[in-house]
Amino acid sequence: MMYFQQKHVRDFVDKYKHRARLLISCPDQPGIVAAVTTFLHEQGANIVESNQYSTDPEGGTFFLRIEFDAPNIRERKEEIEKKFATIAQRFAMDWKFSLHTHIKKVAIFVSKEEHCLLELLWEWQAGELLADFALVISNHEQMRETVESFGIPYYYVPVTKETKQEAEAKQIELLKQYDVDVIVLARYMQILSPRFVSMFPARIINIHHSFLPAFIGARPYEQAYRRGVKLIGATSHYVTDDLDEGPIIEQDVERVDHKHHIEDLKRVGRIIEKTVLVRALKWHLEDRVIIHENKTIVFK
Repeated sequence: MMYFQQKHVRDFVDKYKHRARLLISCPDQPGIVAAVTTFLHEQGANIVESNQYSTDPEGGTFFLRIEFDAPNIRERKEEIEKKFATIAQRFAMDWKFSLHTHIKKVAIFVSKEEHCLLELLWEWQAGELLADFALVISNHEQMRETVESFGIPYYYVPVTKETKQEAEAKQIELLKQYDVDVIVLARYMQILSPRFVSMFPARIINIHHSFLPAFIGARPYEQAYRRGVKLIGATSHYVTDDLDEGPIIEQDVERVDHKHHIEDLKRVGRIIEKTVLVRALKWHLEDRVIIHENKTIVFK
């Protein structure tokens, strides 16, 4: 793909070939950080970034994200994971090692509006989003020329009430074919079925054109205008079966007033939407997000 021919990606992979990440969540108790850092030291690792948070030091949940350099980590990753399993068991950890250079494969779903899609493509082209944009799936044909100009495959999968199940089966087939890691709904104006969502838990990122939990559902700008709001915003969240109620990754707002009509709100909102979506995807790609219940811990 064109993406892997770009010099900044090759440079990134070469620069960080010895770097890895460790994400942990577990019941809080003394000794967690000491055990983890001692283990990494024993593996010859040098910690370059560390973030931690506890919901409550007395009986709460502890979260930790560490980036470290270790010689030949790509070849040693499986061996280190096996050794770490003993510590993980002792502290009842949910944990994940990942290579810094693992470039996640992304599928973008889009309908007719282009602003979020274009922002993702521009950030990707500039090297600000380290991802493999594997394919774009749309229920409309409008974006084909734009997407294919970036060298990305474009698939038109029409959706109606009568063909929804068939359409989702085709989408799932494509996602499996491309071995996709994460799905981004860049203003994809279709509600995904529970079956679809269950196949990609914590791997579907949506942008909702509202500062949730306000104005859930359709036509939020119209709802906001009728309410006479003084702030509008956008929310990027993981998709769950509960419409627009999945764990929130990122939000932002902009001040408005009585002079803003519905079209003005939409214009301002589009800027917020694309910015918020890019941030959320970037943090997900960098393994900076840990889901806890229906919330997220985001180590920026």
